[in-house]
Amino acid sequence: MRVKLFDRELKKGSAELLILSLIEHRPRHGYEISKLIEQRSDGVLKFNVASFYPLLYRLEKRGFISGRWVEKAGQRRRRYYQLTAQGRTVLKEQRSSWADFVNAINRITGEEHA
Repeated sequence: MRVKLFDRELKKGSAELLILSLIEHRPRHGYEISKLIEQRSDGVLKFNVASFYPLLYRLEKRGFISGRWVEKAGQRRRRYYQLTAQGRTVLKEQRSSWADFVNAINRITGEEHA
């Protein structure tokens, strides 16, 4: 039970970084972002719709991403998200903080210290 809570908190703490990273170089729609997270993490990280889309809306409201609706023939309308200038700054800061955090954890939990 505690492990699941820990996993959920880790996922919640990294979600913004993952989303911002995946739209750094090109706009993507929400479903694509969600599926890329799942695929690239080999299924370890999965977000349910009930929590994922509200996160995208919060990122947009905070000015880190901007979204626009796109309609393509034969497909349903999708909202594509791209990184804003503010989002690029936040992404750079989050990457640095995350790297520092992971390095610190590794220094403490690494096998040579066990």
